[in-house]
Amino acid sequence: MLLAATLGVMMSTTSFEPKMPKKTILVFSRTKGFRHDSIPDGKRAIWKICENRDWAVTFTEDPTWFEGEKLKGFDAIVFLCTTGDILDPKQQPVFEEYIRAGGGYVGVHAAADTEYDWPWYGKLVGGYFKSHPKIQEAVIHVEDLKHPATKHLPNPWKRTDEWYDYKENPRGKVHVLARLDTKSYEGHIMGDDHPIMWCQEFEGGRAFYTGLGHTKESYLEANFLKMLGEAIEWSSAKRRKS
Repeated sequence: MLLAATLGVMMSTTSFEPKMPKKTILVFSRTKGFRHDSIPDGKRAIWKICENRDWAVTFTEDPTWFEGEKLKGFDAIVFLCTTGDILDPKQQPVFEEYIRAGGGYVGVHAAADTEYDWPWYGKLVGGYFKSHPKIQEAVIHVEDLKHPATKHLPNPWKRTDEWYDYKENPRGKVHVLARLDTKSYEGHIMGDDHPIMWCQEFEGGRAFYTGLGHTKESYLEANFLKMLGEAIEWSSAKRRKS
């Protein structure tokens, strides 16, 4: 199987491109800290999302994609469970300029456990990871039932995942799409108002973040996958390719 073969080489760059792609997506999954074993599952899921929507997609863990003019061909960039310091000081400004040119960013789960020493990135993702309790079932309350990424979701939405606490509550700085019911699970430390999914217009581009996506099972959930596809669609809407 071509899909299994290409995605089996996790450190190489792989691509899927239909004859006339409607959008072009870059999925970046480099890790310099904890590495989630669900990353291959996430790649397979995004591959399928892109295939179904006639989007071209490139998967890479090579940071040199964030150099020169390489990002200009992409409508949106997905940080899939990235961790640690993954871009150097020469690459960071290239990504900043991409966003300012209308680029889209989608951060999945550990994208918030990334680039703690790069303040601009912290503002883009909307918050930094602090800690998490054990994996368990919790209830999500969807706050925005009109946003394309969340309007299909059940409300309340009960599911199992690893629930992040963040260093600061992002509410007031971002548009909160969904929050956790902190009475529905054990071990939270962030307080009763606990955003878990949000988006924002940011410096000319768009950014979307979801704290969901730790488990392999997440990437088999129809609701999660539709949310992810619509998040990529939404984030890429302002891209001005040149």
